Amino acid sequence: MRKRDLTKIFAAFLLTGSVLAGCGTDEKSSEDKTSASNDSKQVEKEDEAEQADIDFSASFEEAKAELSKAKEDKEVDYDKVTSIYKDDLQELVQKRDQETEGKVDEHISTALEAGKDGSLDQVVVAQIFDKLMQKVFYTSMKHEFTEVAENWGNKEEVNEEIEEAKEFYAILEPTVQKRDQAYDTKMIDAINGGFSEMEKAVEEDNELGFQLGKQVVDKTLMKTFYLAAGALPNGYAMKASEEAKENAEAAKAEQAEGWAFYQSLDSYLSGNAPEEAEMINTQFDLQTDVTSIDPEAVNHAFVRGFSKIAIHEYEESGENWGEDKAAITALEGALFIDLISSDLKSLIGEEEYQSLSSDAQSYLEAVKSQDKEKAETLRTNIQNVLNDVVAKANL
Repeated sequence: MRKRDLTKIFAAFLLTGSVLAGCGTDEKSSEDKTSASNDSKQVEKEDEAEQADIDFSASFEEAKAELSKAKEDKEVDYDKVTSIYKDDLQELVQKRDQETEGKVDEHISTALEAGKDGSLDQVVVAQIFDKLMQKVFYTSMKHEFTEVAENWGNKEEVNEEIEEAKEFYAILEPTVQKRDQAYDTKMIDAINGGFSEMEKAVEEDNELGFQLGKQVVDKTLMKTFYLAAGALPNGYAMKASEEAKENAEAAKAEQAEGWAFYQSLDSYLSGNAPEEAEMINTQFDLQTDVTSIDPEAVNHAFVRGFSKIAIHEYEESGENWGEDKAAITALEGALFIDLISSDLKSLIGEEEYQSLSSDAQSYLEAVKSQDKEKAETLRTNIQNVLNDVVAKANL
């Protein structure tokens, strides 16, 4: 692969990636937006009905199977992959791009074109396609959760949307399973539990219960993407760094995987920890010399970023005392602590981590029971520890 061509091709990713970072929107901001007009809602429903006939999973797997020929040095039929993408997947990608002001369609289309003309390594193309489509399935699952909230009270409609969310999650489940095996975690169990809580909440007309179950599913998938991209010792930052010692050209594929997995996390991190987000993006950027990747620095940037997000969630919880949002953000804070649990154990020790985790659970219970005095004491303790984590991860 010619370096000059690679730089030119990836410049397109960088340019649109900066747009993604600048316009990053998490689920809370998107849920706060004004509802579309009745006419546009009707058009969307008609579009969804048409797309319901498409087996996204089968099309995704067929395209991946063709692209995977690159690993065996076989010729890839890019016309076939592009046809599958345009016919079955592109409309879904464009819908998510429109909602999040993203550029995934441009990234994927550019990568496929570059693979076909030989200006981008074919294994890199395969990884960009795979991981960015996983982002689309993840954001599509979140879209269904938003639809549930908007249609709460219509049990039949809500149940259909939860089933659709589960179908999108099913495409992502192998990625979760792979990380469970690599890190001895139980994220599949957590996600299944979250879906069960949502379904139970619908039956009991408990909207807060649904929101809490949704957070478990969402943040556990975020943990999956983090473990894949920047955790130690099995994240792609480490894999790319290790591979680069033997074969810098081959390490570009791991670098691309790290970059693409990170895109599912960027909006959260860029909104709450822009310096950390920029550092991570720069390390994974294919224009960055892969031999210069520092996996520990990437890992610490993630830890600082997620700690800052957790601190923000606890601030929001205090500001929204007495409202459902106080409990939702209290759970989010706890889930972000869990997200970096292995890192926290290394930074502050097992005993202090267990104390922090216990305080996070006790805080959620205090919020639910409206015990304000206890909650404020716990919240202060939690935020102090998290600020200490940020400081230690800077060393």
